[in-house]
Amino acid sequence: MKTTPITPNSLQLTRLGLVNCYLVREEGSVTEPASFTLIDTGLPGSASDILAAAKAAGAPIRRILLTHAHSDHVGSVDALVKKLNTQGITPQFAASARSIPLLAQPPNKSLLPGEPHGTIKGGLPGIKTPLTHTLTPGELFGSLRVLETPGHIPGHLSFLDERDGTLFAGDALVAIGKLAVSGFGPWYFPFPNLVTWSKPTAVASVRALANLPADVPLERFACGHGAIRSGGRTALTQILATA
Repeated sequence: MKTTPITPNSLQLTRLGLVNCYLVREEGSVTEPASFTLIDTGLPGSASDILAAAKAAGAPIRRILLTHAHSDHVGSVDALVKKLNTQGITPQFAASARSIPLLAQPPNKSLLPGEPHGTIKGGLPGIKTPLTHTLTPGELFGSLRVLETPGHIPGHLSFLDERDGTLFAGDALVAIGKLAVSGFGPWYFPFPNLVTWSKPTAVASVRALANLPADVPLERFACGHGAIRSGGRTALTQILATA
């Protein structure tokens, strides 16, 4: 697993050159020492590498957040939590309420009233580990602001580090080749396009990100697939013009 620094606050962890998860540094306090929040857990078999990356960076993982329920984002949840438990750590584990039925084994793919018609696609293996917290759009969880960004799949969340303007976008955006709205990525990396549930909803979510208040810092994009991309609101406006 390759580790790439993003800012002093965060690291990108990449497996197989394509699948990313992220460590976000949480400053210590009197009651809690410095730690990491992990955003997504990658493919199955990633737990040991993730823990090794956190150890090398000098702090334990005490929070785990999920952007959404697809297999390349939840694949190592159960193994990772089990390993943390053996170290005496019971991590906070959080996702959206809408993701809960999609995280079940087997998943419940029924749409809710008011959601756009479409088929929820992609691998949904479910997990055994129960959430300890249900995330609410707009709340601050650790150092990360929770943003609702459905479209790729219902219940998708993104997380904004307001300390430095890094948006951890999951699959709301794709950064293979160049930045794109999920569902509108390059032909040579078709997987996010093929499993995006509602392209109009995905576009609306990115438009909402582009229209965040001007005093909210938005500098760079850390996606589930691809390199870190810069450009802030200007970059989002440009990709919306071609979506």
